[in-house]
Amino acid sequence: MRKLLLPLLLLFLSPLRLWAWGADGHRAIAKIAEHHLSRSARQQVQQLLGTESMALVSTWPDEIRYYPEGKETGPWHYVNSPSGLDHAQYLTELRTNVGPNAYTALQTQMAIVADKSKTTAQRRDALKYVIHIVGDIHQPLHTGHAEDKGGNDVKLKFRGRDTNLHGLWDSGLLDYQGLTYTEMAQQYNCGISRSDVRRMQAAEPAEWLWESYQASELLYPLTPNGTEVKYDYYPAHSVLMRQRIQEAGVRLAGVLNNMLG
Repeated sequence: MRKLLLPLLLLFLSPLRLWAWGADGHRAIAKIAEHHLSRSARQQVQQLLGTESMALVSTWPDEIRYYPEGKETGPWHYVNSPSGLDHAQYLTELRTNVGPNAYTALQTQMAIVADKSKTTAQRRDALKYVIHIVGDIHQPLHTGHAEDKGGNDVKLKFRGRDTNLHGLWDSGLLDYQGLTYTEMAQQYNCGISRSDVRRMQAAEPAEWLWESYQASELLYPLTPNGTEVKYDYYPAHSVLMRQRIQEAGVRLAGVLNNMLG
């Protein structure tokens, strides 16, 4: 019993940076992706996941990291970079960083999913990581500054409670809108056209990270350390939040269609 309780205790005491988009955000992304899967990809996803859904497994990488078999995967959820980089500098920084991070982990796990010489269990776990990491790297503060741990050291107050910039974007804004993940997926997927899908899926993962990094560079100056976030912050940034979740879902479907189609 003690072995089971300790990881759960750590889960609830952990900093918010470990839960990009919160559980509802990740599940909404997976639900959106399901709407854009090809028939072949859908069948193979179902074969790998069995009775589990993409939405259900989307949070598994955050949960498994508190157990011994997942303890090395912490850096797989983010790419922290120095502030003030331009596009070329950022891509150089990203592609020359050989340490464990979300970008390198995504490449590795995608290759495992596509490799049919791997066991079903290996491919299933890799698929869970792909579903999750694609969501992670669309959250702007998962590509934040290395010097403040992706916004975790930027302390804020939101709705009368202490938080930080990273936590505000992980779950604070999502919780504020008061939607379930199915409601969020339904609303956010509504109105996405075929041309939107083609446009979103045209970019490579390195560019997804650059987009998030650019967004984080704009967000940092708006909330210096110690800021009390006002009521107008959510309406001012809800469009960006919605856009990043939409793009994550559509792009996740594109990745799976390419690997499994």
